[in-house]
Amino acid sequence: MPFHHEKLTVYKRALEFATWSRDLIESLTKRTSTRDHLERASDSIALNIAEGNGKFSQKDRARFFQIAHGSALESAACLDLLVARRCCAASAITKGKSILEEIVKMLFTMLAQLGCRIAEDSTGYGETEDEEVEED
Repeated sequence: MPFHHEKLTVYKRALEFATWSRDLIESLTKRTSTRDHLERASDSIALNIAEGNGKFSQKDRARFFQIAHGSALESAACLDLLVARRCCAASAITKGKSILEEIVKMLFTMLAQLGCRIAEDSTGYGETEDEEVEED
């Protein structure tokens, strides 16, 4: 009989990302701390979904789902860093980014259902929508 978290689509996608990221990590020829960080962050997504799903209070569940959400965003940033540091091509991370986008959306929905509001796609902290930032 499977555990309850094993039935969650978001958990299955987290495992898929962990497998995908492991393959990417093993293909990298350059040693960088980002590789290790990506492995830890990708593991954290699945681990926190599983632990959060086992919590009884909404507040505890939400806390672990928020950590998983943060780890998914952190994983995406690791992928960006690997490209920026020329450890891999941008095309090599496309599938991983797609999986992470699905995970983030599912966690966002789960948190909203628990009554948690989290900011996503906010331009309030210096993000621009494909615009050049002018410097004085």
